[in-house]
Amino acid sequence: MHAYRTIVTRSCAALVIAGAALVGTGVSAQLPLATIRESGEAVTPAYEGWYRLADGRRALLIGYFNRNTKQTFDIPVGPDNRVEPNGPDLGQPTHFDSRRGWGVFTIIVPADFKEKYTWTIVANGKTASVPVGLIKDYQIEPFKDTAEGNTPPVLKFSPTGKTFQGPPLVVAHELTGTVGQPVALEVIITDDMHQEEGENPAVAGRTPRLAQSWHKHRGPGEVTFSEQRPKIADDGKTSTTATFSAPGEYMLRAQGNDNSGEGGGGFQCCWTNAYVKVTIK
Repeated sequence: MHAYRTIVTRSCAALVIAGAALVGTGVSAQLPLATIRESGEAVTPAYEGWYRLADGRRALLIGYFNRNTKQTFDIPVGPDNRVEPNGPDLGQPTHFDSRRGWGVFTIIVPADFKEKYTWTIVANGKTASVPVGLIKDYQIEPFKDTAEGNTPPVLKFSPTGKTFQGPPLVVAHELTGTVGQPVALEVIITDDMHQEEGENPAVAGRTPRLAQSWHKHRGPGEVTFSEQRPKIADDGKTSTTATFSAPGEYMLRAQGNDNSGEGGGGFQCCWTNAYVKVTIK
C-alpha cells in the first residue's frame, strides 16, 4: 500500500509543472504543449514538491524549464528573478541552462507553514510564475524510491570528506581562483547501483549507470567547463576545470545521476545536487 501511495504521489509531483504554468502571465497556459524553439521562449519555474527534514522542518524543492534549446540566460536577482514574500533572494539560480533544471534549490520552512512563496522569472519579455508551499499531494521522497528501493548517488569532494546525497541544502565545498585561470573541480561519486525491476542486465551493462555534471548556479561572469560531464574513473573520481571571466563569488552545482536519469524520470528520486562556492580574484 505504501508503495502504491508513493507512485501516486510521484505522479502528482510530475504534473506540477503543468499546473504551475497556469499562473504565468506571459507564457502559454498549456506548458506541455507550448512551443520549444532555439531561442525567444520563456523560462518557467517548476515546483517539484516538498519533503520532510530530520529536524521536523520541510524543504520546498524547486527547478525550472528553459523552453529554449540553445539560448541560456543570466538573470540577476531582482524584478526579473524574484521570490516573494521575504525575497527577492531566497537562493534561486541566476543562470539558466537550456531545457530542464531539476531540483536546483530549496526553501526551508516550518512544519506548520501555511503561506505560499511565488517565484517569478522574466525572460525574452515573457513572465512566468509558480506558487510553492506545503501543497497537499505534492509530498515527495527524494532520498529513496520506496516503490523500487533506489537511492540517489553520493557525492563527496575529498576521499575523507563529508558526503552529500539528494537535493541541495548547504554549500558542500569551497574553492578560490583567479580570473582566466582554470580552477580544478574534483568529485567522488558512488551509488547503490540499484537495478530496476524488469531491467535487462545486458542492456544495463551497455548503459552508463552513473553520470556527473557541472552547472553554473550563480555568479557575475561566464563559466567555461573544460568538460561539463567528465568521465568517471573506476574509483568514482571525476576531474575537470572551470574558468571564470570576471572576479566575484560564484555558486556551481555538482550534479550526480544514476540510471533513473534526469530528474529520476520525473519522479523526484534519485539524483543529487551539491553546491560548490568559488571565490574568484
